[in-house]
Amino acid sequence: MISEIKELCLKANAIILAHYYQAPEIQDIADFIGDSLDLSRKAANNDADTIVFCGVHFMAETAKILSPNKTVLLPDIDAGCSLADDCPAEEFQKFREENPDHYVVSYINCTAEVKAQSDLICTSSNAVSLVEKIPKDKKIIFAPDKNLGRWVQKNSGRKLKLWPGSCIVHETFSEEALLKLKYKHPDAKVIAHPECSQNLLVLSDFIGSTSKLLDFVSNDYSDTYMVLTEPGIIHQMKKKEPNKNFIEVPDIDGCKCNECPYMKLNTLEKILDCLKNNSPSIELDPEIIKKAYKPIKRMLDMSI
Repeated sequence: MISEIKELCLKANAIILAHYYQAPEIQDIADFIGDSLDLSRKAANNDADTIVFCGVHFMAETAKILSPNKTVLLPDIDAGCSLADDCPAEEFQKFREENPDHYVVSYINCTAEVKAQSDLICTSSNAVSLVEKIPKDKKIIFAPDKNLGRWVQKNSGRKLKLWPGSCIVHETFSEEALLKLKYKHPDAKVIAHPECSQNLLVLSDFIGSTSKLLDFVSNDYSDTYMVLTEPGIIHQMKKKEPNKNFIEVPDIDGCKCNECPYMKLNTLEKILDCLKNNSPSIELDPEIIKKAYKPIKRMLDMSI
């Protein structure tokens, strides 16, 4: 199957992009693995005619916005995002209209329609630095993740008006389960994604995006880490640091509910099928592409 996927990619001049939260077997065949910012850049700067985006819907949309003339395939069209769903474009428009004097910063985990209503897109990697660059006299709306927004507000020193959205994966972690693990592994460090709730972030030794978490475990001297983000990233952590230990944090019942059900919809079989059929492909209204491109391009320009 992997050989056939690679052969079809050669024939179609296709590139496979995979987010860190994808299943290990998908990460292992990808041409490029990364977080949202890395994948956004890769989507914009490659010579492929077809992009097979192994992630979720908003990520594939971002690739289409940046490369409208390319075919962008999402192996499972139902691979959505609870956070993006938590911010419907029509409701967000009303929110903006109620705050017309605000500069709108939207986390990349939102739909193309919400991006089109934004002044600037950010990722968890660059959110703080981008907000710090916004003129001090501007009022700021931050959407859609309230937990990331609070973390950005704390670290940038800027007051933000937050849209009340959240990610089901990062909201699932149990504080009680984490405390039990800390008692059992007193020398382990807790590393967390800023989409986690505040009661977990205050218990963490390091907070950062998926790529920054990966860098941290490579540069840090500890040998055991409790990982507060989608456990797909642990595959890369183990590959980079095979002699270190990585512990998943469950919910209080021990359930592995911190696995993103949407990310895991993509499979090798579906990658093969989408390459054979050139479908399902991401299709967006040209006007939405035009409007959404501006804040994404602004992010990429400001992140250099």
